[in-house]
Amino acid sequence: MADDALDRIFAALADPTRREILRRVVAGDTTLTDLTASFAISTQALWRHLRVLERAGLISRYRNAQRRPCRLESVILDDTAEWLLALSASGRTRWG
Repeated sequence: MADDALDRIFAALADPTRREILRRVVAGDTTLTDLTASFAISTQALWRHLRVLERAGLISRYRNAQRRPCRLESVILDDTAEWLLALSASGRTRWG
């Protein structure tokens, strides 16, 4: 996994609001309107959080009639987990 992709992923995950958004998207596709009801922040602020998650590749958005739901991109999380496991394994081999 490229360093710039990892930088975007970890920067996105560093924010507690974005982590909570991901938890909600894991439960099922959701819209900005659905999320707005759950957070005590402006729609514009929530929209910015979604854009950060989308740029990191953690979510994608698609059109469903008038709605634009967000969907979790679990492959990115799987790739990140594999990278962390490989890092951990190489550390154990070298220093453990």
